[in-house]
Amino acid sequence: MLTGKVNAPEINTEHGWLNTDRTWSIKDFKNKIVLLDFWTFGCINCQHIVPDLKRLEEEFPDILVVIGVHSAKFDAEKHSERIAQAIQKFGINHPVVNDADFKVWDQYGAKAWPTIVLIDPAGKVIGQHAGEGVYDTVHPYIQKLKEEYKDRLNHEPLSFHVEHHPESVLSFPSKLICDNQNNIYLSDSGHNRILKLNQEGQVLEVIGSGEQGFNNGGYADSTFYEPHGMAIHGDVLYIADAKNNAIRKVDLKHKMVSTAAGTGDLSYYFLDDQLEEPVNPNSPWDLLIYHDSMFIASAGNHQILRMDLAISKVYRFAGSGREALTDGPLRQAAFNQPSGLANNAHVLYVADAEASAIRTVNLKTGMVLTPLGKGLFDFGDVDGTVDDALLQHCVGVEVIDTDVYIADTYNGKIKVLDLSRGRVHTLATGFSEPNDVLFMHGQLWVTSTNSHQLFKIDISSGEKQEVEVKL
Repeated sequence: MLTGKVNAPEINTEHGWLNTDRTWSIKDFKNKIVLLDFWTFGCINCQHIVPDLKRLEEEFPDILVVIGVHSAKFDAEKHSERIAQAIQKFGINHPVVNDADFKVWDQYGAKAWPTIVLIDPAGKVIGQHAGEGVYDTVHPYIQKLKEEYKDRLNHEPLSFHVEHHPESVLSFPSKLICDNQNNIYLSDSGHNRILKLNQEGQVLEVIGSGEQGFNNGGYADSTFYEPHGMAIHGDVLYIADAKNNAIRKVDLKHKMVSTAAGTGDLSYYFLDDQLEEPVNPNSPWDLLIYHDSMFIASAGNHQILRMDLAISKVYRFAGSGREALTDGPLRQAAFNQPSGLANNAHVLYVADAEASAIRTVNLKTGMVLTPLGKGLFDFGDVDGTVDDALLQHCVGVEVIDTDVYIADTYNGKIKVLDLSRGRVHTLATGFSEPNDVLFMHGQLWVTSTNSHQLFKIDISSGEKQEVEVKL
């Protein structure tokens, strides 16, 4: 019989619960199968297993209880309000306990994000699994527990009173670009669509039905799953359809959406894997076109990919696939969830989110360097020289001459890296997880993602003004 030997440690914490109207204890789940998910919301690998968890919840709705244990990596991730926003963003439908001080993490011996722990109906720990591939790993064990405990299982579904939020025009707006008519394309990621706006914020066109999916077709019929970065090439708009692991292609003349790359599946490439062969993007987060190439921030595999626009094939470009802050030649270098791209001529700038770093890729010499940032666990909110300055999970980047404008996402600020002086200063504050910065007509446009707002900033004074988006 499949049975654990160790009693499951308590999961309640002093930091409280989210997505439920009460606290929960292990004993509340007697005669249920329990799956604990240890996660932190900025971690792309944690986001990757959300569909696996949903699939398991749908297959075993009456006997399986999934509990999220949010053990934060970054300081900003410890706050319950921000965890609640992430729960809404990712569509999580189970309770989450805030494990800000890692007490539950330590009691269960977790070592990496994500880690899942399976607990049998008698309250004993069966085992744990770190990393992705959760569905295939845990499904056979749940099935076996279902059969072996069939006479004791409690089939009465538990009510968690999952929180629902009011609708707004924007939902977690993400990346921005502009066309040569000064129209703005905005990824309204929480609504799974792209909005075309004029300078006053009036919506001119909507690309996508708003439903979550992976359908091609006309604007009203096509579907996306958390779209982020975009790039325009002639009459084509490319979209990083992040959670579909795809690059979508929009014919702006004929108003049709197709798929340029990606199958929907998560694909991984490490070291010498498929170096000269076409590959698939993995949670693509941003796009940038330079000459006849489109560079892709493939956040899920910690790499920069390159699409040959002439043949619409994607190839590995920079990054070994390891998650690390390593400089050097393109294929020896390593990134940490690259999430934003910009360029100044032949130098590509990368917002390397999990290392809270700004990286450069020299397209002529093939070298990767780090002008700002120290490592995966070196983060904070410090201005000053590049040796002292710290960011916290930066996601967006823009370059104007020798100034690098940074969406310092978890610090809620827009910062400027002055390359000529080797210093960092804060330009503007008061944003809620800003995701992108776009320079246009002397102003910076900024998405304040978690407050569902769009702003523009005067780069001289730092004054900000909200742009009201009108459908």
